[in-house]
Amino acid sequence: MKKTTLPVALIQDRDHGSREANLANIEDRVGEAAQRGAKLVLLQELHNGPYFCQHESVHEFDLAEPIPGPSTERLGALAKQHGVVLVSSLFEKRAAGLYHNTAVVYETDGRIAGKYRKMHIPDDPGFYEKFYFTPGDLGFEPIQTSVGRLGVLVCWDQWYPEGARLMALAGAELLLYPTAIGWDPTDEQAEKDRQRDAWVLSHRGHAVANGVPVLSCNRVGHEQSPLDAAGIDFWGTSHVLGPQGEFLAQAGTDAPQILMAEVDMQRSEHVRRIWPFLRDRRIDAYADLLKRYRD
Repeated sequence: MKKTTLPVALIQDRDHGSREANLANIEDRVGEAAQRGAKLVLLQELHNGPYFCQHESVHEFDLAEPIPGPSTERLGALAKQHGVVLVSSLFEKRAAGLYHNTAVVYETDGRIAGKYRKMHIPDDPGFYEKFYFTPGDLGFEPIQTSVGRLGVLVCWDQWYPEGARLMALAGAELLLYPTAIGWDPTDEQAEKDRQRDAWVLSHRGHAVANGVPVLSCNRVGHEQSPLDAAGIDFWGTSHVLGPQGEFLAQAGTDAPQILMAEVDMQRSEHVRRIWPFLRDRRIDAYADLLKRYRD
């Protein structure tokens, strides 16, 4: 059988200080990735600015925009210019008082192929997302593109095997996670290592359990907290995994990087033939998964 590979690029980057600076940087990075052969490009979570969810402020809602809107117009034109499928992550204003954390996928002709609204919304010190984002209502539906059927999820979704599984059951050929995750600088190194290792392991588990490649693109750099707390050191480590959880590429922890990889789009078929996890699922015995907890 003829081998078919998909060249992918993950744009791991820091905040450049303004929406304009970030979008201009994205245009440069996507152009470079396309010159290096990428056909699918994944951006990090909320890439237009800093990770503003470190505090709760009504003024941050001014950053949100409609979809379609100014950013989707610019990013769609960028996808068309370079002939790539592009996955972005935006703060969506759906209506007054109704906002989402939304990933948007653009086809090679610049049109919006589809979008996904983040389903799992965290609320932790430094990650006060429930103040800003309404949980998604589009479900776990893959987005059909010219490079494959993309199961797009966002950051906190990465800890939930249910989301990855439902995307795989709906025919996703790849799982993609725009991400913004990092360390509390005051934590001990051992705790930092445990957190980052757990994050990588969660993605490897999704790849193995579903027999699909996984792409996760994180940001880097220190972002100060508006609350005079320690802020966040985003740990990078963007990566591309094969369907057995194997590393195809992995970025460093502290520097911007265009992470390139070749994904074998036929390998999932081969892996699922030897590890037929979908065949052996006991769907007759899983009803309690619909409960919050089994008391």
